[in-house]
Amino acid sequence: MVGIIMGSSSDLSVMQDAIDICQSFGVAYEVDIVSAHRTPVKMLQYAQTAKERGVKVIIAGAGGAAHLPGMVASATILPVIGVPVKSSNSIDGWDSVLSILQMPNGVPVATVALNASKNAGILAIQMLAIADEALAHKLETYKQELVEKVAEMSQQTKSNWK
Repeated sequence: MVGIIMGSSSDLSVMQDAIDICQSFGVAYEVDIVSAHRTPVKMLQYAQTAKERGVKVIIAGAGGAAHLPGMVASATILPVIGVPVKSSNSIDGWDSVLSILQMPNGVPVATVALNASKNAGILAIQMLAIADEALAHKLETYKQELVEKVAEMSQQTKSNWK
């Protein structure tokens, strides 16, 4: 199972892509609002109990100061993927990117691009697929579909310029 958390309900529009990709791969997930600043006790409880709830990897989206992914990573042994969110109080998203990216040694957080929760979902699925052959096969099919889409775009582009 993938845990998908975010600091505010305003982040849901960005985090929806992670939810959608989990659904499309048939991967179980849970979703919650967990604020590092407004609900620190809940955040610690979430991180410390995730493994016993069956969560294998956590995706944490946060904007602004974006402490949620790092603080969650500090309280669990599970891998955490941070999604920097360009929020209304953000400095063009850079504050979120750097807050998640610049973790101290010993507390790693995998970080995807700004607002890229789809990539976070795919990365989580890749992590799970290490021990799940059926999921690995679905990923291989997905990757092949990407190849085919690019080939189709290439062909269309070439035919438009002839």
